This record gives sequence, C-alpha cells and structure tokens, in this order.
Amino acid sequence: MSPRVVAIIQARMSSSRLPGKVLLDIAGEPMLARVVARTSRAGFVHQVLVATTTDASDDPVAARCDSMGIPFTRGSLDDVLDRYYQAASQAKAEIVVRITADCPVIDPVLIDDCVNTLLDGSFDFTCNRLPPPFTRTYPIGLDTEVCTFAALEKAWNEAKETFIYEGVSLVTENRSLSTGTSQRGFRIAQLHHAPDYGHMRWTVDTPEDLEFMRQVYSRFDGRDDFTWQEV
Repeated sequence: MSPRVVAIIQARMSSSRLPGKVLLDIAGEPMLARVVARTSRAGFVHQVLVATTTDASDDPVAARCDSMGIPFTRGSLDDVLDRYYQAASQAKAEIVVRITADCPVIDPVLIDDCVNTLLDGSFDFTCNRLPPPFTRTYPIGLDTEVCTFAALEKAWNEAKETFIYEGVSLVTENRSLSTGTSQRGFRIAQLHHAPDYGHMRWTVDTPEDLEFMRQVYSRFDGRDDFTWQEV
C-alpha cells in the first residue's frame, strides 16, 4: 500500500507587502482556491488541506475554507514548523507536501515529481528549491517541498528551525538532481531543470505580482489546468 501523502498549504492574511493576498481574486476565484485546485490534481496526493493560524486576522481564511468545503487546521502564527507538524499529525500524513498559498500556478506534475523522487530514492526530503546560497532552476512560485512525517517529527522534536543542507550534483539528461545529507542526517534531493528558469517570478507578494498572475490566467480562456511549461 502506498504511503498517505497529504499536501498542506500554508495561508495567512498578514502579508506585509500585500495584506489579505491569499483571498484576492484571480479570474473569479480567490487565489487560495486556485492553489488548492491545482495542488489537488497531483496524482500522488491523497488529501489537500490548508494550515492557517489561530490569530483573529485569519478568521476570514478559515471562513472561506469552510464555505468552499476545503479541510483546514489552525495553529501557531509564528511557529510555522509547529503548524505543519500539528496539521500533518491530525491528517495522519506519512508523506507531507509543503505548498504556500501565494503560488497560483503551482504545478501538480512537479508536485508528483518531488513525491516520486522521495519515494524512489528513499529520501527524507525532496524539493525543487533551497534557500541561498543554493541555486534554483524552476521559477519562483513553483516551490514544492516534500518530506516524510518521520523527518518532520524529528525536526519538530529537535530543532524547530530552518534545515541547513549540503549537497552535490548528479546530472541526468536535461534535469539534474542534487543529493546529499543535511547537518541533521536527513537524506535530501533537489530537482533542477535545464534550461534554467530560476530568474522568473510567478509568486504573489506585490500588487504587480498579482496583476501578472491575473494576466496569466486571462490568456487561458477559462482553463485552470494549464502546465507551468505553458505559462
């Protein structure tokens, strides 16, 4: 039996640059609904839920999830690791996919690639981006992280801080996979793509980002199942 894969989308209203962005409209739907719909198309994902916070400012997120029938949990505003751990525990996840609610063109095939890489390679953590000084080759806004629940629980128990990774590159065809071991002993893999599109910005942090995403959606004649390559 395949392990239970749960995608957890973190969402909160208190963005400093674009407050309330996760519920702003993109082609007739709130951005959060776009992210949920696209994440739900990933073949390996058994459940998608939203992890928002217990802060009163996030009551609208909880209310919108409730009205749309989207499962959600509420946790710490500041401790995102704890929020994910509690959400994953409640959902009985064996594999956890981390997505953020400001990525309205998140790609289900890429999510599946990250999950499949983790399962096939017996990794603890896979992703398509890591923070500097590491490089990225997928556009900002396709960020996907996958980990085992055991790794998440270990991090929650021992650290509650950002992972630090060390890796080396293994190149295959037009895609490369950086693999290595973190300072805490996690086996990690980062997916790369050639050509390098890491300079492209497809996330929503500013009014200009939001307008760009609205323009993207307007070009697909009502479709919302377009791929990142089509974008």
